[in-house]
Amino acid sequence: MNNISFSDMAVVSCGTMQMELESLRKEGFLDTEHLFFTPPGLHQDVEKLEERLIATIDRAKKKADKIIVVYGGKFCYVNADNPTRNMQEIIEEQGPGVARIDATHCMDMVADESELKRIGEELAGGEPVWWMTPGWVKFKHQVFKGWDKALANENFPRHTGGAIVLDSIGFMEQYMETDPEGFLEYCDWMGIPMQAYPVTLDRFKALLSDQAQVLNSVK
Repeated sequence: MNNISFSDMAVVSCGTMQMELESLRKEGFLDTEHLFFTPPGLHQDVEKLEERLIATIDRAKKKADKIIVVYGGKFCYVNADNPTRNMQEIIEEQGPGVARIDATHCMDMVADESELKRIGEELAGGEPVWWMTPGWVKFKHQVFKGWDKALANENFPRHTGGAIVLDSIGFMEQYMETDPEGFLEYCDWMGIPMQAYPVTLDRFKALLSDQAQVLNSVK
């Protein structure tokens, strides 16, 4: 994995994962000059998601022939009007130089199912958990666009284990220090407690590296 270079590639990602990708670029792992982001929260409007994602991939193609897409598969694109259409189909339509990382959603990009189960047992005693990454906190108004308190009450409280933020970049500590009122207001709006759990970016690095190898093998 350490020998993988992304210098001749571009990355197109949901803006929810912007902070993690910028952290990887800052540390030197992601050695590309070309990071492109779609707005967070587009999963709530799949027509707009598809439109913006394809347009952003087209922009990236002007900078590189190899494109890694950072979007989940199973949960990021759910088309009720066309249930058989999925994220992977959209990506395959963009050509052989475009590959998507193998993850179901942004939480799966930093912690796999077994890790989530372990963390859930440790922090919530196995109770249902509302999982988040830092982007879900920073971009709350985009991710939960259109959600009022009534909708929040329908969704969050059933997660009796609370909300757990998989924090690989130290975001939550800074957030709680600089905006404690905002943190408490967020918890109050959800109606459940929120806590951070530190994770590494090792899984994310591996997923990115896997697709870089796929793209490098394309003739």
